[in-house]
Amino acid sequence: MTDRELLELAAKAAEIKHTGFAYHPIATASSTGLYVGDGVSQIWNPLTDDGDALRLAVRLNIIVHKGFAYSPTGRLFDCRELTTPIAATRRAIVHAAAEIGKELA
Repeated sequence: MTDRELLELAAKAAEIKHTGFAYHPIATASSTGLYVGDGVSQIWNPLTDDGDALRLAVRLNIIVHKGFAYSPTGRLFDCRELTTPIAATRRAIVHAAAEIGKELA
């Protein structure tokens, strides 16, 4: 699954409305994500933003541990293969959220 698909499913699970996907191949990771917000477009990307990831985990009752996330159904998402524990934790949160989003489809 691509990062875009993960983000779209995670947004669906968290009932976050978005107006499109921002992708800039040369720009930094913080300028890639979903456009959200009322009137003013902001980039939402819990794969790269700690705050977005934490808010997503809290909103969806995802249990988090360094490099791991558990969905409310108890499914484990292990992303420890990433280089840093925080990046692995963010990605595990998004995977757990995307799984919830898939179930809503």
